[in-house]
Amino acid sequence: MIKYETDNYTILIECNENSSYLLTREEASEFLGIDPKSFDKYFRSNTDLKFFLIGNQARYTKVSLIEFVERHSY
Repeated sequence: MIKYETDNYTILIECNENSSYLLTREEASEFLGIDPKSFDKYFRSNTDLKFFLIGNQARYTKVSLIEFVERHSY
């Protein structure tokens, strides 16, 4: 379990053998509830999104995705 806290709320993020800490593009888009093509267009194209490179494959954390959404919400 990962605990993510802001001034307004706390989120508990599950990580277990069925849910990895580093997410692929497909897993990240599923976590966000959007189509992978939308993830590419609105998330991956933005240099503000934090990611790890494993070989030449980008991996994303759930916390970095949540933070990105919070920073870019109106």
